[in-house]
Amino acid sequence: MKVLLFSHGTRGDVQPFAALARALTHAGHEAVLATNAPLAHLAEPYGIRFAPLFDRYDTLSNDPVVRAGYETNFRGLRGKRLAAALFRRYQPMMARVLDDMAAIGDEGADLVVHLPNLPGHEIAERLGVPAALACLQPGWVPTSAFANPLIPLRLPRPLNRASYLTSRLWVHGQLGNTSRWRRDVLDLPRRRGSRNMLRRPDGAATTVLHAFSRHLLPERTDYPSWVHTTGFWFLPAPPQWTPPASLDRFLRAGEPPVYLGFGSVAGTDPVHAGHVVAEAVRLAGMRAVVVTGSGGISAEPLSGGNVFVAEETPFDWLFPQVAAVVHHGGAGTLSAALAAGRPQVICPFMYEQPFNAARMHAAGVATAPLPQSTLTAEKLAAAIERAVDDPALTVRAQELGALIRAENGAATAAELLETLVADGARTH
Repeated sequence: MKVLLFSHGTRGDVQPFAALARALTHAGHEAVLATNAPLAHLAEPYGIRFAPLFDRYDTLSNDPVVRAGYETNFRGLRGKRLAAALFRRYQPMMARVLDDMAAIGDEGADLVVHLPNLPGHEIAERLGVPAALACLQPGWVPTSAFANPLIPLRLPRPLNRASYLTSRLWVHGQLGNTSRWRRDVLDLPRRRGSRNMLRRPDGAATTVLHAFSRHLLPERTDYPSWVHTTGFWFLPAPPQWTPPASLDRFLRAGEPPVYLGFGSVAGTDPVHAGHVVAEAVRLAGMRAVVVTGSGGISAEPLSGGNVFVAEETPFDWLFPQVAAVVHHGGAGTLSAALAAGRPQVICPFMYEQPFNAARMHAAGVATAPLPQSTLTAEKLAAAIERAVDDPALTVRAQELGALIRAENGAATAAELLETLVADGARTH
């Protein structure tokens, strides 16, 4: 079968889709990964066919409104004004993304898999094939077990289910009115519920793949049978990848260092973040590998023989060699830290990151969350020392790591997609 996979965003949004494409390819299927043009390097080493989409994230990466919104997680009245301004910037760019999606869809597919913020289900409707929704965070299918992790509010438990409506509203705000695109580009008729990615055109439930582990969630979630929590989708280091000799020498030159990195989304003051990290490492008396990503931490303040600075490094290779992982709580870094069985220090600042930080602390693999809005070098140094020195954190991290690795999420997701297409064929 031919599977068209639509993703769009930061590396953390796209890399799991590359992992699923790789699993589908290994199972004998044709997978096409359609995503931001600059992320083609995630597909090429694995022989995955790549289709570029317009990259709004690269365009907006230095926009002060975007940075300020991310820094505050859109809290309060100012945060809502920032969100409205962000939508005004997003919508014209998303129109270009949607047109690219339609052109790629013209090449046909037997199945469409997509992120919630991309209307891949409407491409599938045009092609007359099934669609599956791939969720990288638990913020899209309502549950009474916990409130929507994607919103920065504390809510009474009776409102847990209702809180998930905000995710759909957020997507609608980013996309704007897609009626013209549906009518003029996809040549589809108007129909009620066409924007609801959780429902097929006939009103039945859409297959949802949760690309994360059940161990991330509280117990007794009440997801329906059409939701499958497969485990994380891991993409191994490229087959021909070798570490830089300088990094290899640094790792061998002393005790295991700590890893520090705050992901691909930059805050408003990455230089300040760099100073906090540099001072925390000094206070903790640790060696450190600092990955700057796309600007979350500035390399400028970082220097000295006890710190190695890199732009990016495959986590599945690096994390087993460090003493602890200090990160922002994004799904990609979180999953790699879990799989490596390493204790964590999580410094969240947006979207589901506070939820992830709280869950990892509750699971016994991370210190108490350190929100970036109140982060200091002294707090970070103390948390690093505890993560490295507390044997209970290390033991629990190793136990949970073994469970995470056993899930084999991408292969499980590929098998579910095979069943979905086979079932669809039998009903036609």
